[in-house]
Amino acid sequence: MRLNEINGIGEKTEKIFYRAGIEKVEDLLTYYPRYYDTFEEPVLVRNLECDRTQAIYATVVRNVEVKRIRNLQIITGYLRDSEGYALRAVWFNSAYLKGKLHIGDTFVFRGFVKESRGGFEISQPKIYGIREYNKKMGEMQPVYSLVSGMTNNIVQKAIKQAFNLTEPTENIPKSVKEKFNLIDKSVAIKAIHYPKNYEDMQLARNRLIFDEFFYFIITLRNLKEKNDITVNENKLEEPKEITDLINNLPFKLTNAQLRTWNEIKEDIASDRVMNRLVQGDVGSGKTILAVLLVLTAALNGKQGAIMAPTEVLARQHFEFVTELIIKNNLNLNVAILVGSLTAKEKRLAYEKIESGETDIVIGTHAVIQDKVHFKDLAVAVTDEQHRFGVRQREMISEKGNHPHIMVMSATPIPRTLAIIMYGDLDISVIDELPAGRKPIANCVVGTEYRPKAYNFIEKQVDSGRQVYIICPTVEYSEAVEGENVIEYSEKLNKILHPGIKIEYLHGRMKPSEKNEIMGRFARNEIQVLVSTTVVEVGVNVPNATVMMVENAERFGLAQLHQLRGRVGRGQYQSYCIFINGSGKKDAEKRLEILNKSNDGFFIANEDLKLRGPGDFFGVRQSGDFEFKLGDIMNDADVLKDAAMAVDLVEKGKLPVSDEEKKILKDIQCNSINI
Repeated sequence: MRLNEINGIGEKTEKIFYRAGIEKVEDLLTYYPRYYDTFEEPVLVRNLECDRTQAIYATVVRNVEVKRIRNLQIITGYLRDSEGYALRAVWFNSAYLKGKLHIGDTFVFRGFVKESRGGFEISQPKIYGIREYNKKMGEMQPVYSLVSGMTNNIVQKAIKQAFNLTEPTENIPKSVKEKFNLIDKSVAIKAIHYPKNYEDMQLARNRLIFDEFFYFIITLRNLKEKNDITVNENKLEEPKEITDLINNLPFKLTNAQLRTWNEIKEDIASDRVMNRLVQGDVGSGKTILAVLLVLTAALNGKQGAIMAPTEVLARQHFEFVTELIIKNNLNLNVAILVGSLTAKEKRLAYEKIESGETDIVIGTHAVIQDKVHFKDLAVAVTDEQHRFGVRQREMISEKGNHPHIMVMSATPIPRTLAIIMYGDLDISVIDELPAGRKPIANCVVGTEYRPKAYNFIEKQVDSGRQVYIICPTVEYSEAVEGENVIEYSEKLNKILHPGIKIEYLHGRMKPSEKNEIMGRFARNEIQVLVSTTVVEVGVNVPNATVMMVENAERFGLAQLHQLRGRVGRGQYQSYCIFINGSGKKDAEKRLEILNKSNDGFFIANEDLKLRGPGDFFGVRQSGDFEFKLGDIMNDADVLKDAAMAVDLVEKGKLPVSDEEKKILKDIQCNSINI
């Protein structure tokens, strides 16, 4: 059913919704809230917490001031609570408030609280009468992800109408619902958009996450069955050149790397096609194994491909492979295939790949585009598994005659969960770091530590080193509280000495812009890079020694550990500073796990023990699989239940009707990127 069936959605609005991935009325029902805005009880000034949205019951004590700076109007109000403590309220381009707020007026002001001039400031607060606010208290207002031109109000109105036009289809067998106490899907979808309370939302969320995991696991099991019966048409033996190359490396492979390499060699020489995950901490040496694998394929007269999640990383892999080929006098041709190549360069690359002149292809998603035809692809490696899902692995397989697949992930996942999530893959774990690697020095601090941190950053830059600073958001929004890269960069330019080159980076930039900035950072033309988590799988910069994460409590521990892996990659001592912006003790306790250990698998297991229902909307722990709602760390119990349900259905221990069997067979996991 087309979106224009909904009142208020014309051709222009329909295109805006398309950009958000909403193409038909049914899609609106599964466009789930990002989080909920809960109206809490107003607090006194002394109980205010910085860097979060709060409400305060206060009286206007001075006339409102209006200042104009260029095209911006700044409106300032002065408030006082019942204990006599004061704070400022600031609005932008809202001059009408001068006529609304008078000395002696008392309202509930609700907005984003931050420190300012030694006191508190509430930014862009909405104003409510006492009765009006009391009615709203306890409400859970859904807040949705938005694209340019879309508002939360438009989405809410559209979803309300969608419920009158379409009904969600029940797709879980009745026996499974009863066994695992799942509510009906239609009830769950209504409750996820309009929960009466937290418990109502939790039940709805659990049901919808169960669906995501259940069908994900079924898909993986089907793939596993296909893999198990696929005959190896590309049997590869380790040539002497690879043995010589390993001996000529400027570093010695660790025991864990050698063990994994032996597992890979056994797979590619066996009667069955290899489908293997190589899981290891950042810096554990997965890339060299990928390179050895594609070189082995090429030296056996076949073709190999490596896909990286970013163009910058693909170029680094390309340079590394080219250097190894030259140093070891190997008669092989390697090509790079990325989006920024010109049409002529791409056409030439396609011709050489199809003719077999190119032995090894290194690139991004460009490698699996329709125009790319391999002559004899025997091996495909994907770097950072969570950027390339099951569908992409299938697409790679179709590029050759069932090539061997190796996927790499630096995201630590407890083995119990990894076995479920990587159900179609065999797993190798590199649990050892190369010799001589200096452990990263960590600290977890509050916002009051920032001046010392800035001083430390200046000293590191003066010593020739470089720095990453991670912020959770691109720009300030009432919907997302926390430091943002654009304002933060401007602030740093005023704080750090003028000789330091500072740039910012975020996911909304064009790929060419991101590549250009990351390239300049790699060449030390930029000393301080303020970024969102887009650098998580970015460029390898051995000269970067400091990683400072603002509002670290807003990230999952696994993601923070990934970010930390951007430093400590060279010969210099490296440091990671986690700023707990909330000041809360439970957040500090969580972050202390990172302070005590650099072992990603230990961190993942500890994180699993500490997870709680409070993390449902906000901190995504794993960041690996793009489920709409589910998170494999926070929702580990639901994941295990879904895996058990699939087992019981497959073994016939839970009855499934013929109609339900048809649904199980026909349904596709279109709601998640697997």
